[in-house]
Amino acid sequence: MAELDLNHVDDMYFDVLKEIGNIGAGNAASSLAQMLQAKVEMKVPRVELLGFNQIGEAIGGDEQIMAGIYVLVQGDITGSMMFLLEQKSAQRLIGNMMSAMGMEPGGGEVLSEMEQSVLKEIGNIITGAYLNSLSAMTNLKITESVPDLTVDMAGAILSVPAIEFGMVGDKMLMIQTAFSNDDELNGYFILVPDLPSYSKLLSALGISI
Repeated sequence: MAELDLNHVDDMYFDVLKEIGNIGAGNAASSLAQMLQAKVEMKVPRVELLGFNQIGEAIGGDEQIMAGIYVLVQGDITGSMMFLLEQKSAQRLIGNMMSAMGMEPGGGEVLSEMEQSVLKEIGNIITGAYLNSLSAMTNLKITESVPDLTVDMAGAILSVPAIEFGMVGDKMLMIQTAFSNDDELNGYFILVPDLPSYSKLLSALGISI
């Protein structure tokens, strides 16, 4: 197998990943709609392979306060995945979810234990929907770990996969996801497979490298 060069991945790869993202977004929207008891729409406007130094700027700046849900990707491919939301978007989503559950959201900048739990569940649904779509299209077994939640500056959150992945490459796959029920919120998937897993994904998708 030829050595994979992430700087010269065929555009077809991004088209396929965008389609997988759209399928995953549709699945996640259905699950969230049931939990929120309201219509939810999701779409994937942008898929890019970016260097670590470009990701922060692409999601609004390294100093932007974000909520990051982090999971390890396991099975036939390995690596990690993050789902990032701006802090205010995360709080609105938590508020909507807790209202649907008949609970009163705290509304403060610091998330309560219950609010953190709700956000982890939302992240679990969204990352799971995307990975299930990826698994279905590639016929690869892909599972995820229990999600971990961090609220911090984007640069600090992104340093975790950067340190892990920096040993073998310098690229992350960013999938922007816009979703709305009352108002539109932007979220960002950051998928960081290790290099052998990138090769497996491309091969499973029928894309020569």
